[in-house]
Amino acid sequence: MSTDISGLTSIGGFIGACLVDSETGLMMASEGGGKLDLEAAGAANTEVVKAKLSAIEMLGLDDSIDDILITLGKQFHLIRPLEKTPTVFLYVALDKKAANLGMARVQVKKVEQTLSI
Repeated sequence: MSTDISGLTSIGGFIGACLVDSETGLMMASEGGGKLDLEAAGAANTEVVKAKLSAIEMLGLDDSIDDILITLGKQFHLIRPLEKTPTVFLYVALDKKAANLGMARVQVKKVEQTLSI
């Protein structure tokens, strides 16, 4: 098992990130955070993922989540379920002024490919 998410720290505008089990809401790994409580953020975003999966099912869509973007006034929050293990997701918080969202998505996907759960 490899849960090293340290590669996420090189994303422009990086604030913090964590790897979360969406079945339990428990954090499996974290980097950064500062004033942002990553454990609470991971648990709260578990509900976001569950709600979106429920909506997909309710709408009868034969599809899956690539990522979920939440845009706040000062931050981007990116949630990406792992392709190989969709019950686990990466959560990344970025400073909106310093982040390049397109590059961040590419870097998150690259780090995802190094994980094995």
